[in-house]
Amino acid sequence: MTPADLTSSDATELASRIRHEEITATELIQATLQRIDGADPSLNAFRTVMSNRALADAAAIDALPGEERAALPLAGIPVAVKDDTDVAGESTMWGTAIDRGICEEDAEVVARLRRAGAIIIGKTNVPELTLWPWTASKTWGTTRNPWNPDHTPGGSSGGSAVAVTTGMAAMAIGSDGGGSVRYPAALTGLVGLKPQRDRVPLGAEHASGWHGLIALGPLTRSVRDAALFLDVTANTEHTDTYRNATERRFDHLKIAVSINAPPGSQVSVSNEVQRVVDDAADMLTTLGHETTEVPIRYGLSSIWNSTVRFLAGARDDVASLPDQHLLERRTRAVARMGRAIPAKTLQKQLAGEQKIIDRIGEVFDAADVVMTPLCQSPAPLVTGCPKSGATRSLRAANTSAWLVPWNLAGQPGIAVPTGVDAQGLPTALHLVGRSGDESTLLALAAQIEQHRPFPTLPSRANDNG
Repeated sequence: MTPADLTSSDATELASRIRHEEITATELIQATLQRIDGADPSLNAFRTVMSNRALADAAAIDALPGEERAALPLAGIPVAVKDDTDVAGESTMWGTAIDRGICEEDAEVVARLRRAGAIIIGKTNVPELTLWPWTASKTWGTTRNPWNPDHTPGGSSGGSAVAVTTGMAAMAIGSDGGGSVRYPAALTGLVGLKPQRDRVPLGAEHASGWHGLIALGPLTRSVRDAALFLDVTANTEHTDTYRNATERRFDHLKIAVSINAPPGSQVSVSNEVQRVVDDAADMLTTLGHETTEVPIRYGLSSIWNSTVRFLAGARDDVASLPDQHLLERRTRAVARMGRAIPAKTLQKQLAGEQKIIDRIGEVFDAADVVMTPLCQSPAPLVTGCPKSGATRSLRAANTSAWLVPWNLAGQPGIAVPTGVDAQGLPTALHLVGRSGDESTLLALAAQIEQHRPFPTLPSRANDNG
């Protein structure tokens, strides 16, 4: 395989080749580091690259007896870690200028990936304290979309998305507290899975978890890679693998198509997004599924509930930091909003969660899967992302309002690429499953992928490394 092959194939294929000794882990890591050297200076995906350790870990994989290497699902796979998740021997900076010191241990999700044979290639950039749906901070600079560097890759897992899209990693960890895996995946042509709440363990660094909103999930180049990630990181025991779910073919699923946005979100569907939804519904019908347009009863309370939890979570994250004066002004302003929320208000919202979940969940009374718009428009311009001002930034963050209610509900959701628009920017659809049912989402997404292969970054076609 050429260096370009090594950095464009999906993780499932690459791990298989390493297990069968068709390539070595060292060759893959060398090609990946070469790719980082060529692409990252202009895109700024990584906060830090762990070159020496990655090469040493690759050599250790190559030195294993064949039967031990053959037992590793992610043998030699370079994985990027969002810089809100701990990696032993590295700092977790969260997009800030505040260094809390070197982490002594891997977060559990990272440890599980390592036990499966993964190699951590580096830590990826985030907006400060992962608060925004774009990836830029005063300390670490602006991360750009490889499909068009004038545009953002979204956030807050934007660095992870760029790393995987460009072949600077084969898969990446993201965190999703209101769309932060699914939105950047959609803007960069990737699969982005938000698993069921608590499916993948949150580490101590996510102590607040934004009061139940945050889930950790993968950004990948294929659906089967997302399933593979879940197989090696999931908390729960299951008799079947998520990878096997991607091999299933449902002849007839009932899919509720819901375009209405949560009230109070002040977003609307553009002509381009409407076209994507209509085209996706037609495609699903062609695949044998039944699509019906059904409005979801989000209720104004869903926005208030998630807003209270988000602001309280930001408050708690800021309170855990030393040297808070080093934070951006808008970050401190969001924390002040959180401090203004009485404890009884937060407790009331947490206690009222189930009522909202039940109301939103009515859509599943006659549907197996829900499809919604993923965002208001394709990737915004970098210059269109606010550089300061908490209120202005919060208003701009509403672009992915359709994603937030499912963080509140805790249900699994997935971003699935659908193609590119007239500007050459990726488009995507958003699928939501019943509580705990990632398997059906992965099966349907894999069927879509087979019917309509995902778009490939044009610059990769003639890339020799």
